[in-house]
Amino acid sequence: MSHAPQPVLSATGLFTPAERISNEDLVASFNDYVALHNRENAAAIAAGEMAALTESSVEFIEKASGIGSRYVVDKAGILDPEHMAPRLPQRSNDELSIMAEIGVAAAKDALARARRDAGEVDAVLCAASNMQRAYPAMAIEIQDALGIDGFGFDMNVACSSATFGIQTAADYIRAGHARSVLVVNPEICSGHLNWRDRDSHFIFGDVATAILVEDKAIAPAGHWDILGTKLKTVFSNNIRNNFGFLNRAHGGIDQSGPKTDKLFVQEGRKVFKEVVPMVASMIVAEMAKLGLESADMRRLWLHQANTNMNRLIAQRVLGHEASDDESPTVLDTYGNTSSAGSIIAFHLHHDDMVAGDTGLICSFGAGYSAGTVFVRKT
Repeated sequence: MSHAPQPVLSATGLFTPAERISNEDLVASFNDYVALHNRENAAAIAAGEMAALTESSVEFIEKASGIGSRYVVDKAGILDPEHMAPRLPQRSNDELSIMAEIGVAAAKDALARARRDAGEVDAVLCAASNMQRAYPAMAIEIQDALGIDGFGFDMNVACSSATFGIQTAADYIRAGHARSVLVVNPEICSGHLNWRDRDSHFIFGDVATAILVEDKAIAPAGHWDILGTKLKTVFSNNIRNNFGFLNRAHGGIDQSGPKTDKLFVQEGRKVFKEVVPMVASMIVAEMAKLGLESADMRRLWLHQANTNMNRLIAQRVLGHEASDDESPTVLDTYGNTSSAGSIIAFHLHHDDMVAGDTGLICSFGAGYSAGTVFVRKT
């Protein structure tokens, strides 16, 4: 009797950049920029032609988001008040791209934890909020660097890219098209964040994660059964980034000002109001389909964007205020890392779980998009 493929999570991997920016570092840099801007535009501000910029503060950042610090690929460029963006030297086409480099590091970590040789992997999905280029696909470059004989492609569902990638990988396994799939999430969010915008300059950090999704028949001991997945998208302009290849066709690319729409922009209060009930309802409905009660949920690894959002979503799912054990956060150290956030939370906070424990990996963000992956420890 032939085996019906059953997708599971075999392992996860994590790459953390070496450089870290504290809120204190960030505020000092931002306030230097504000002073410089207001000084250079003093006449226009005095004449009422331009509004003076307002300083940021550590208290404002932590109250608004719960973020304490973030890792980045280039600290000096971001903290330079006259530059305020990472400085990344352009690499030749013969060198490994920086997104591929950090993706490979995370992938190797996941492979090592699963004791899996790259030659045994069938496919690579690079799922992230922004790609370094249109083509060749980042996934194919990562595949080549790892020595994988198979196929790969890029996918972008913003902050939900990782969970969408997990379901896609699981579907390939169920269909018999692959037995082992790497989902890689290299997130260099510092490249698309507007570090001059007081309302969002503190949000993002850089990181890379990887998830090895495999057929249960070949998975290592201690893997995670996938009980069910659910994806949802609802169109919204409340989180948007208009950077793209057609910018050159309509007036060039202007990234000089704090309100440029060629970088990350969002209507934070609208996002909060609309996304929290949407995600909470989606999780509760999917739990009902899977026959899960609140008491069955040992841990929630939620998208790491905002502690207040996670608190409300967890409360709706669990029926009570979640403890740090029930809904761990990595915002205090990693900040928002887009699609990688819930995977970091899972990666760093699952070793204490035992066979039979059930949990939820959940992402949500631009699109709007949301994805759930219910898992159970074997």
